[in-house]
Formats: sequence, structure tokens, C-alpha cells
Amino acid sequence: MPAANSAVSCKRTLPEGHFLFTSESVGEGHPDKICDQVSDAILDACLKDDPWSKVACETASKTGMIMVFGEITTRSPIDFQRVIRDTIKRIGYDHSDKGFDYKTCNVLGLDNGSLENHGAGDQGIMFGYATDETAELMPLTLVLAHQLNAKLAEERRKEGGLNWLRPDSKTQVTIEYKKEKDSGAVVPIRVDTIHAEEISTEDLREAIMKDIVKKVIPPHLLDDRTIYHIQPAGRFVIGGPQGDAGLTGRKIIVDSYGGWGAHGGGAFSGKDWSKVDRSGAYLARWIAKSLIAAGLARRVLVQLSYAIGVAEPLSIHIDSYGTASERPTPSWSNHPPQL
Repeated sequence: MPAANSAVSCKRTLPEGHFLFTSESVGEGHPDKICDQVSDAILDACLKDDPWSKVACETASKTGMIMVFGEITTRSPIDFQRVIRDTIKRIGYDHSDKGFDYKTCNVLGLDNGSLENHGAGDQGIMFGYATDETAELMPLTLVLAHQLNAKLAEERRKEGGLNWLRPDSKTQVTIEYKKEKDSGAVVPIRVDTIHAEEISTEDLREAIMKDIVKKVIPPHLLDDRTIYHIQPAGRFVIGGPQGDAGLTGRKIIVDSYGGWGAHGGGAFSGKDWSKVDRSGAYLARWIAKSLIAAGLARRVLVQLSYAIGVAEPLSIHIDSYGTASERPTPSWSNHPPQL
């Protein structure tokens, strides 16, 4: 067993060929995700009436303040104050008791830039990853971490639900995988660790187990060795921008593949289609999904590279991790494709 697995498994022995892998997710009220959503809301407002808008929008947040900056060229009439405050309201920060309030927070301004059209907006490398372990063709560690956060948000909003929850949350899921020797594919075996923040008392932890974890994680992935860390550090009261500063583009691993595959370093939010950090990564993901859906591989990583002003990729690299098949079996025989 590799030394890295020994360290991560906390002195627990794993069978040969097995390993642990962890992915995290953050809730919509996390300071960095607030900024991502504000930047994307402004982008959407620009594209609504002007699909040729050029947008590079950044957002920063701290206690009682949202600051939006960058370059925007659009013909769309936009009430930036309304777009920003509506986004914060939708996230759930609607009262000062929650540490942030869309009605009273300060919103600071924007700059306008000039229109440019010269092919790719910058140089860079982008990656797309896909795997047949889930219907979404995404890593199960990340899918479950996202689903836990989505369930937290659902219960927070639901009448009669867990209304004491707040918008800022984090989840983390560790799964024990088995690597198949003959194909190179990785197969989820069981959930090893579930970590959720924002829970304070034992009663609330029990509610999270009953109403969130047990309803999200498939029972066959849980066993008596599964470890649950539900707010292990104690009370978590000050969250959102009051607790930490936020900035667009600081959750790029959460936004992509949860640590699987690779990442070129560019963020997505607040960027229009001419920014290859976003459109190139989407294209690479589409290629990877198509290869899996066609049964040409069981997991695959696609790299694209671009240079500023050049419309075509400079290079394309594909790694199937040894899972490529000469006799394709479309993945929709097991999972319906979502292309």
C-alpha cells in the first residue's frame, strides 16, 4: 500500500488496490460563492439583451459590503444595485441576524471597458474530466458533497424544515475506491468519511444525520466503518462575509472536479464566452463527457491550450488512464447521458 494512502487512512489498513479520495463543496452562502454568484448574475444580466457583451466581472465581500469591479461592455440596460441585492436575497441573507442583509449592505461600483474581439481573450490551459462512476459522469466524491450542500439549502428554505440553518455551509466526502488492474478504472466502494460544518449542538447533529446525510448518501455506500464529522470543532455561529472575506474565483476545485483530473488555474464566474478560462474548460468537459458516453473510455482527462488572439487550440491532449476501449459500450447502458 502506498505511503500516501497509509497517511490518509489514519492508521487503517486498506486492501491492495484500494485508496481514499476526498472532495469538498461549499454552500451558496459561503463568502467566496456569494462573490461567484454576484459576478455570474451580472454576467447573465448583460447577456440577456446583448449576447455579445464583453464581461470580466470580479466581486469581493466582507462585513456589510459587496464590491464589484472589472470591465464590462454591454448594450443591456442593467440596474446593478438591483441585480446584486436580488442575488444576495436569493442566497438567503435577508436579515442582519444572519450577519449579512441584502437591504442594508453597501454596494460599491463598476468600471466600463472597451469592446475587443481578437479570438481567444488570453492564453491558458484548460482541462475537462469525466468518469462513468455516476450518471452525471462526475466523481462520486464531488457529487455527494454537492448533494449534501443542496439538501442543506433545501431544508433551510422548506417550511417546517431545518430553518435554523444558515446559508454558509461546507461539506466534505471521502470515499474508498478500488482501482481495477485490468482496465485502470476506479470504482467507488464505500463512503469513508462525511464532514459537515455549521452544526452546533448534539440535537442539531442528529437532525443533520436524519434529514440530510441519510437522505442523500445511498445506503449501500455506508457501513459501520463510515466516520461522521458533523461540526467537530464546536459551535459555528459567525458565517458568511461577517466571518471571512470573499472573492470571486477562489473555489475553482469545488467548481470543477473536486481534485480529480487536473485544473489549469482559471476561474469561471463573471467571464463571458470569449474568456477561454470558462469556454475552453466547458469545451474540454464536453469532449470528455462525449468520450465516456460513447463508451470509448471509462474515465478521461482532456487538456486544451490557447494563445491570445488565436481562435483554434494550440494543443489537445487526451488521457484515458488506460481505460480506452476498442469495442465501445455506450455508458448510457448503465447511466442515461446528460450531455
